[in-house]
Amino acid sequence: MSDTSTRDHARDNAMSMAAMSSERIEPDENVWTRRLVLFLRVMAVLSILKGLYHWAQVTGFIGGEEEAFENQTMAWQTATIYFAVIELVAAVGLWLATPWGAVVWLTTVVSMAVIELMFPGIYGGSLIVVGVEALMLAGYLGLAWMAARERPP
Repeated sequence: MSDTSTRDHARDNAMSMAAMSSERIEPDENVWTRRLVLFLRVMAVLSILKGLYHWAQVTGFIGGEEEAFENQTMAWQTATIYFAVIELVAAVGLWLATPWGAVVWLTTVVSMAVIELMFPGIYGGSLIVVGVEALMLAGYLGLAWMAARERPP
């Protein structure tokens, strides 16, 4: 009788150890997905800051009398309002880690790069801005690729 109870006790311990080890393995299963979500949340905070910066330009909270919104060219005003709105929309979608948020964010990244490269008269044509946008885009694509590889088709 003691052999049976010893075997049952050993079997229960083995089952509880298996359950504990599977709990330990589970968080490592989606490590790239968690990294992607963290990246999206960081990009959401940056998008909020960029959107608020553009709204500060529109409302006159930053800049002097010469840099006032009304004194800028129509192209600068249009681009500033576009980014003031779309950056905040992208931030919401990125924070929620939704597919549309990533699409809107990608639109803002590509739009800023195109404006800097193709229309340097609007914001000055800074290659540093284009480089930073390209690095963020590459980071997103790399993390999205690795997260997609974690999940079976």
